[in-house]
Parts: sequence; C-alpha cells; structure tokens
Amino acid sequence: MLTSLPAPLRARAQALPVTFERQPNAAQRRDGVEPDTLGLFVGTEFGCEETSSLPLPAQIILYLENIWDVAEADEEAFCEEVRTTYLHELGHYLGLDEDDLFDRGLE
Repeated sequence: MLTSLPAPLRARAQALPVTFERQPNAAQRRDGVEPDTLGLFVGTEFGCEETSSLPLPAQIILYLENIWDVAEADEEAFCEEVRTTYLHELGHYLGLDEDDLFDRGLE
C-alpha cells in the first residue's frame, strides 16, 4: 500500500504509527467516537507538531472488527476497506478535511 505513495509522503506515512483494535473502547465512545467507526486519526496533524499542546503522539487507529462487518466478511472487500480507511486517516494527518477526502474518493 505504501509503495504506491509518492516518496516524500511515503516517508511520513512510514513514520506514523498504526494501531489495530477490534472496536472503539469505552473511553473512546465516551469521548464521542461512534461504536461502528472504521478508523481514527488522533494526535497532531503533520506540520503542527511544534505548536500543539496535545499530549498524544500522532497515530492512526483501525478498527478491524468494524471494517470486517462493513466488508460483510468478504476478504477482498475487507482488504480494500482497510486500504481506504488507512488512506482516509492518513489524509487527516496531512490536514485534509472530509470534503477533501470525499473529492479523492476516500469517504
């Protein structure tokens, strides 16, 4: 997946941790994360690290059980949805909003 990215973007993506969880945990749900969320970017966007007061390091969280459910237990659809969700959250790290991601087919 990363090999298809341009070299400068690939380097940033490789440095960004990705965590895999089944579903959002109770604390995340209390913070407003919907139980059926597929992925989440947390932390500071790229380029804003020095001015941020957020205590969390930037990372992407993929909720694999939720992605599996959306893919209706189809392995090929699951792999494609993991890719799309990862690129969507990577876009948030790079500062793209929902409209920007929609325009790129990453909704």
